[in-house]
Amino acid sequence: MKRLIIMLLMFFTFQIFAQSTVEKLSYHNIQVDSEGNILPWYSNDPGQSYDHIVNIVWNFWDNIRTDMNGLPYYMNHQVWRREFNDHRGIGGDQISMALSSWRLLYAYTGDLRILENMKFMADYYLTHGLSAANSKWPNVPYPYNTLLYSGIYDGDMITGKGYTQPDKAGSFGYELINLYKMTGNERYLDAAVEIANTLSNHVVEGNNDESPLPFRVNAETGNVGASIENGKVVLKYTYTSNWSGTMMLFTELVSLKKGNVDAYQNSFNIILEWMKNYPLKTNKWGPFFEDVGSWSDTQINAVTFVQYILNNPDMFPNWKKDARHILNWVYKELGDKKWEKYGVTVVDEQTAYRVPGNSHTSRQGAAELLYASKTGDIESKKLGIKQLNWATYMVNDDGESTYPSNRTWMTDGYGDYVRHYLRAMGAFPELSPMDQNHLVKSSSVVQFIQYNKDRIEYETYDDASTEVLRLTSKPEEILVNDSKISDSDLSGNSTWSWTSLNKGGMLTIIHKTGKKITIKLI
Repeated sequence: MKRLIIMLLMFFTFQIFAQSTVEKLSYHNIQVDSEGNILPWYSNDPGQSYDHIVNIVWNFWDNIRTDMNGLPYYMNHQVWRREFNDHRGIGGDQISMALSSWRLLYAYTGDLRILENMKFMADYYLTHGLSAANSKWPNVPYPYNTLLYSGIYDGDMITGKGYTQPDKAGSFGYELINLYKMTGNERYLDAAVEIANTLSNHVVEGNNDESPLPFRVNAETGNVGASIENGKVVLKYTYTSNWSGTMMLFTELVSLKKGNVDAYQNSFNIILEWMKNYPLKTNKWGPFFEDVGSWSDTQINAVTFVQYILNNPDMFPNWKKDARHILNWVYKELGDKKWEKYGVTVVDEQTAYRVPGNSHTSRQGAAELLYASKTGDIESKKLGIKQLNWATYMVNDDGESTYPSNRTWMTDGYGDYVRHYLRAMGAFPELSPMDQNHLVKSSSVVQFIQYNKDRIEYETYDDASTEVLRLTSKPEEILVNDSKISDSDLSGNSTWSWTSLNKGGMLTIIHKTGKKITIKLI
């Protein structure tokens, strides 16, 4: 009996000790593998976890409450609060980020509500958020609703009414082109042309202190905004390096031959050379966020450019070195080692706010995986997965996606979060769930996709493009425009190939002369 009591005491002591050593991260207890490396929340399998979080995060967004003025909460506020409405308006890139993520998520799920949400946000923003046609900077979006429930976007969070952020205009214009390709609605294309015209008309050469376009400018008067501290003007908003979206806006319109293509190409060349000669060499990445009134180097600017370099290696003779150089700068300047015991270095948001974020660490992880897919770097792949694993803990059971500092941003937790997991799956399809069928990557824009039990049907904007899908089994047959194509065709025609994985595999389709694809499943 005495021995039994001692054993029970030892058992309960061990249980108490074990429970006390479990660390909680945001909403969930941290899980680790046999080597002590962090595993994702929800399932030990990354594919199951990543799929779960992107779906519940979308559902949270889709079902969010209607605000005082009848709009979804995210159309008025940048911070979510359950108990009351936050006093701040939207984030500067909030709409563009959502459009970016939902475009990928639609191809991944085929959920038409996602496409309808994209159209709603774009339509509302275009009718309630552009500068006047007679402004110095006409027809560009304002990033903020200075009167919270007005339903109108008319200025900037810090510099006030009439001010805009040109880098956010460029990102929005690029997403409008993608939405045009998805829907065929030329209004989106026309609006993108107007934005590109305004930006192109104001591009200058730039230098170490001034970017080719300013960070903030009064759209009505052309005055470049300045911050005021203790009654003194201390900083003019003449610099940011967040121009990847603007460059993509220009190149898309050049490719489509829409608008003033010569001016767009010239503006693109100026910005690209400036990016190479200044931030790439100096690591002076500059501001991004609308709520910071002083100088700050931001991770989002740096790593967004890493992604641009890796997706356009022909423009960068030393692309591998350039990309690694920037990623290493992030770790040196913004690396957070608090969770290093779990095998992961996470990433702080910016030099003016050294707090780790779900969007920033997942962005870093997706960039590491893209780098690994291009270079074969195994360590980058391992690190990227652990960074994505860490960021899953920020998502609650109902899809609320929150900073470790307990603030739920409608930017960082939603539009600038979901896309990083989907891009990671595109880089390594084995990171998507093994028991489901998903399109994880396309070189074109997916206009339509439907997942059925016996087939997958989709259409792309371009006749010639390449898609990658994760499937549960090898397909029986593939049709392009209702004509069967063969696997491993070496004649230059449309073809497909299959790579087996532990369960199911990866299907790559290369089609040359057709937009409509049918995958017949076994």
